[in-house]
Amino acid sequence: MMSLSETLFARAKKVMPGGVNSPVRAFQSVGGTPRFIRAAKGSKIYDADGIEYLDYIGSWGPMILGHGNREVEAAVMQAVGNGLSFGACTEQEVQLAELVCQHIPHIEMIRMVSSGTEAVMSALRLARGYTHRDKVIKFAGCYHGHSDSMLIKAGSGALTFGSPDSAGVTKGAVADTLSAKYNDLDSVEALFAHNKDKIACVIVEPVAANMGVAVPKEGFLSGLRELCDANGSLLIFDEVITGFRLCFGGASQFFSVTPDLVTYGKIIGGGMPVGAYGGKREIMEHVSPLGPVYQAGTLSGNPIAMAAGIATLRYLLNHPEVYDKINSLAQYMVDEIRKLTTYTVNHIGSLFSLFFTKEAVYDYDGALKSDTAKYAVYFNRMLQHNIYMPPAQFEAVFIGNAHTRDDVDYTIQTIGNILKEDMQ
Repeated sequence: MMSLSETLFARAKKVMPGGVNSPVRAFQSVGGTPRFIRAAKGSKIYDADGIEYLDYIGSWGPMILGHGNREVEAAVMQAVGNGLSFGACTEQEVQLAELVCQHIPHIEMIRMVSSGTEAVMSALRLARGYTHRDKVIKFAGCYHGHSDSMLIKAGSGALTFGSPDSAGVTKGAVADTLSAKYNDLDSVEALFAHNKDKIACVIVEPVAANMGVAVPKEGFLSGLRELCDANGSLLIFDEVITGFRLCFGGASQFFSVTPDLVTYGKIIGGGMPVGAYGGKREIMEHVSPLGPVYQAGTLSGNPIAMAAGIATLRYLLNHPEVYDKINSLAQYMVDEIRKLTTYTVNHIGSLFSLFFTKEAVYDYDGALKSDTAKYAVYFNRMLQHNIYMPPAQFEAVFIGNAHTRDDVDYTIQTIGNILKEDMQ
C-alpha cells in the first residue's frame, strides 16, 4: 500500500516539474520519495501520513526559534486579521527596517524584497550602478539564488569567464561574472589584476553553506575587504544563511569584517517569503526613487512577513541566550560525531556538515571529494529512524532553539549506529 507521501508525489509529478517547486525537495540525489509535510512544531515536523521527524533543516535555516514559536505565531495572526497584502506602505515595514538599522551598524538603509534571490539580484545591480562598472566576482560553490548572472560554474582556470550552469542562461548573461576559488585570495587578486577598474563588486557567502559548510580561513574575509578597497570595488556579504544566525549581527559581527552591502533571506521574515538588501546610506541612496538604480515589487514589505520578522528579531534581541544555546548544542553534537568517525565534519556556530571524505574541505573542490553515494545511504537510514537531515550532501544542518539535549543525544546515537553498521 502506498503512503500518502507517495500518492501525493505521483500526483505532483503530473502537474509540477519533477513533482516539486524547488529541485532539492525531489530527493534525486538521495533516492526515495520526498516527504510531504503537513505540520511542524518545535523541533519536529510531521508528514502527510502523520509520521514525526526530528527536523535539522528548519526551512533551510530561518526557523532559528523552532517551528510555531508563540510570539511569532501571535504576531502573524494579529497581522492576518488586518489583511494579507496591500501593495502599499505599512507601519510594519518601517518598524522592521528601524529594528535592523538600529542594531546592525553597517546597515544604514535597507530595502525589503520577496526572496534571497531577489535581494542578491538587486544588490548586484546596485553595485554596478554605484560603481559604473560591469563585472562581478563570485566563488565556485557559493550559491546566490537563481538569477541568471549567478548561475555559473568555474571555468577551466581562475582567469576565465564562467560558463552557464543552467539551460536557458545565455553566455551574455554571465559574460561579466568571474569565478574565483573560495578561501583563495590569490585567485581573487589575479582576477582584479586582469580586469583593472572593471570589477563592481565581490559577492561571497562569508560562510559557504551551499557546498556543505565551508568555513573561511583566517584572513580570507578581511583580505577580500582589503582587495575591494584597493580596487575601488564593493564587498557584498550574502547572509541569506548566516544573517541573524551566527549572531544577531551575522557574519560581519562574528568575523569583525564590514561589507558595503548585505543580502538577507527568509530569517528576516521569520521564515515567511521575504528577503532584503542593505548597507551604507551613500550606496543605498542610489536605489529608486532616490537614485537611478531601479528595483520594485508589489509584495515587498508584505505586512504578514514584516510582522513575523519583527517578532523573530525582537525575540532574538530580548533572548541573547538563544545563541549560546544553539551554538553550544551544535558544538556538543559535532564533538560527539567526530568521536564516532574519521569522516570530515565542518562546523561553525549552529551550522555543520558531515562530509563522506577524510580530506579537509575548505572549498568546492574539496566538497566534491565527498562520497555522495554514501551520503544517500546515510540520509535514508537517518530518515528510517525519523531524523530529517538535508536531502543532499551539499547542504547544511541547522540547530535551532527548539532542539533539546535529548533530541541531539538520540541523533548522535543513531548516527553512531549507522556509521558503525553501514558506512565505514
